[in-house]
Amino acid sequence: MARGEFKSLESLLPRVLARLAEESGRGQALAPVWAAVVGPHLARHTTPFALQGTTLVVTVSEEQWARSLEAEAASLCERLNERLGPGSVTTLTFRMGRR
Repeated sequence: MARGEFKSLESLLPRVLARLAEESGRGQALAPVWAAVVGPHLARHTTPFALQGTTLVVTVSEEQWARSLEAEAASLCERLNERLGPGSVTTLTFRMGRR
């Protein structure tokens, strides 16, 4: 990006959140991005828990959500990386827990 070019906060925020999540290990910082990617219905039953390297650990309220998301993992990673930057999330893992 050239020095005189400006980017909107909306376009920069997901990458800032990804860096925060990576540095802290706390995936909760990615909650707005996650919700935008999976939609409001799934976001009510799931939440990012931790970002460990390029693996995003997601807490799910029920096993059915983990199975459903596992089937869509490649697509979800692709959509997350569109917002967070290439290679930010390469793997999703799921754990049971409360949102």
